[in-house]
Amino acid sequence: MATNSSDQGPTTLCRVVVTVCAMLATIMQTLDTTIANVALPYIQGGLSTSPDQITWVLTSYIVAAAIMTAPVGWLAGRFGQRNFFVISLLGFTAASMLCGVAESLPQMVIFRLLQGVFGAALVPLSQATMLDLYPPEQRGWAMAIWGMGIMVGPILGPTLGGYLTDAYNWRWVFYINVPFGILAAIGLALFLTESRPRARSRFDWTGFAYLSLGLASLQLVLDRGELKDWFGSTEIVTELVLACLGFYLFLVHMLLAPGSFIKPRMFHDRNFAAGVVLMFLIGAVLLASMALLPPYLQNLANYPVSTAGLIMAPRGVGTMAAMMLAGRLINRVGARLLMLAGVVVLADSMLRMAYWTPDVSTSTIVTTSLIQGFGFGLMFTPLSIIAFATLPIEFRVDGTAFFSLVRNVGSAIGISVSSVLLTQNTQIMHSRIADSVTPFNRMLQTDAAYLLWNVTTPAGLAALNAEVTRQASIVAYSNDFLFLFFLTLPTAILVLFMRPSAPNGGGQAVPAH
Repeated sequence: MATNSSDQGPTTLCRVVVTVCAMLATIMQTLDTTIANVALPYIQGGLSTSPDQITWVLTSYIVAAAIMTAPVGWLAGRFGQRNFFVISLLGFTAASMLCGVAESLPQMVIFRLLQGVFGAALVPLSQATMLDLYPPEQRGWAMAIWGMGIMVGPILGPTLGGYLTDAYNWRWVFYINVPFGILAAIGLALFLTESRPRARSRFDWTGFAYLSLGLASLQLVLDRGELKDWFGSTEIVTELVLACLGFYLFLVHMLLAPGSFIKPRMFHDRNFAAGVVLMFLIGAVLLASMALLPPYLQNLANYPVSTAGLIMAPRGVGTMAAMMLAGRLINRVGARLLMLAGVVVLADSMLRMAYWTPDVSTSTIVTTSLIQGFGFGLMFTPLSIIAFATLPIEFRVDGTAFFSLVRNVGSAIGISVSSVLLTQNTQIMHSRIADSVTPFNRMLQTDAAYLLWNVTTPAGLAALNAEVTRQASIVAYSNDFLFLFFLTLPTAILVLFMRPSAPNGGGQAVPAH
């Protein structure tokens, strides 16, 4: 293996190998948040479970990953960053193999829990490794490369999951991780030198228990709320109370207890504190818009599943292009200016979507998706740099772990809120439109309308109700996109709140073999 003197830092070969391995780890973890969604009906049939039970395949992974993201910084400091990274990769890979061979729902849920436990560390450790590996002047490019895995992984997940399920079977959704996980683990073990484990006090089990209670309960509320009719269900109300209690106790414990595993001093850094809120909002808007667009294209615009996936692909292209551009421009124009440009572009795309109708042209959809992806890319890369520019190096792994945590929580809340608003607005608009459907409405007495929607026949009544529901859904989707537009606007204030600062001296590249 190529080496360099310790004062020169890692060799080009080491940087390339570690960068590729970190990217593989990031893509594997982010893909698994969405890749199983398409295969879920096939998994349900293969494991002979009910629709209610099969949702635990998704929920178990998300809950475990959310809970285990918080202590990543402590574990990396206790066992060493490289050792912990390699162990997490191997554990995630083994759990993926076990998911593929599962023969019953209990086995699948247990293996998905393990997959979430080991996978939680992959994204924060890969980001921390990339920040450590490159000097400050090259971090724009490094974060652009790393950000592609974060942003593009969830976009490609459903497409890849659908292809593997159609071409082979649902088990390959999990098997696909095995060769890449092994290669990434070997590469990191050989080319990334272990950082010296930091002496840390006993783990804060009390704070971890409080935070775990809050995260697990909140995730159950968001995942099962629509299924259980939200606050009409005793289960959901109980879980919400437990979530609020857990977060309250954790906040008090973090502020008052001397040995909390999440250090309040991290949030004294203005850039990091504002970055956390920004990452929460970006996660909410990103995943919510991704969740809304496929059913809009398939159910209202009548695109086939494969065509809908292709139409959404330019969004990923726009994201990658903007990330590479931002990585090159960040040292010239500054992170805040790039992020403000991203806010404007993203808000513009959301406002355009709010005025869509199902007969919108394919070229308009592709163009808007490309613009939207470009906006996300302009925001994400500079945010990944400026949020850590002035954060002391001893908080870097803790900070990246907390970033991943708030992004995941924001994503879950964004999807849930947009889904609730869509359902409620559809019902409200259905009721309003139905109020005008009376025997005295002259629009329904014309020849074509009378033939199609004759309320005196069951077929005509059903057709009329279907059309009313369709029109109500169109308005509801428009309102959801408008909601995401307004959710994007406060990010501009947070960007202005951040101060342009030169990176601190804690950005030394980690030594490599």
